[in-house]
Amino acid sequence: MRRSKLVQDTGGWKTLSSENNFTNSHLKVVTEKVQTPSNSQARTYTTVRRKAAVVIAPMTSDGKFLLIKEERIPIRAAIWSMPAGQIDDEAELQEKEIEAVALRELHEETGYDLAPGGEMIRLGYFFTSAGFTDEHCYFFLARPVQQADVHKREEGEAILECRAVTIAELRGMIAENEIRDSNTLAICARLAARGLISLRAP
Repeated sequence: MRRSKLVQDTGGWKTLSSENNFTNSHLKVVTEKVQTPSNSQARTYTTVRRKAAVVIAPMTSDGKFLLIKEERIPIRAAIWSMPAGQIDDEAELQEKEIEAVALRELHEETGYDLAPGGEMIRLGYFFTSAGFTDEHCYFFLARPVQQADVHKREEGEAILECRAVTIAELRGMIAENEIRDSNTLAICARLAARGLISLRAP
């Protein structure tokens, strides 16, 4: 698993050495010596490299958002989130290829597809935990979405429920800590910053 093109040794950053500690099909753990622009003394840092991912905010024709409730083993809890998934291709994908991954994840996790004439709006990307991993997620707003005739689920998913919520309900779930998934919180912030939704209390 190679380093993302979004993480570059430019502007005074230099990787002096890199040692692979562990690798599986989802991640790689590396210990590196890195010189930063502000310090000539190299620092040793252990980083988890993960595949890039997509996060989708699916909006129905009546302005609701689809959320999924999924069991998450690391935190021993089932939590609400927007649909998301890793990009399995090791190559650096083009925008249309990333969008195709987002549409596939939307279908697999919710049973919904982009409606005819609908749009996929790109909302940039973010780093999920920059002090720990180089993992980054690409954001998409999919609108409107409609229920698929046949739902082709991915084997091994631990999704318990999918439901549509109003923006007011979404805001309430964030405020009450029902939504505590970083991907979902981040995409909601991006939607609000772009003026696509309002998270302000009435």
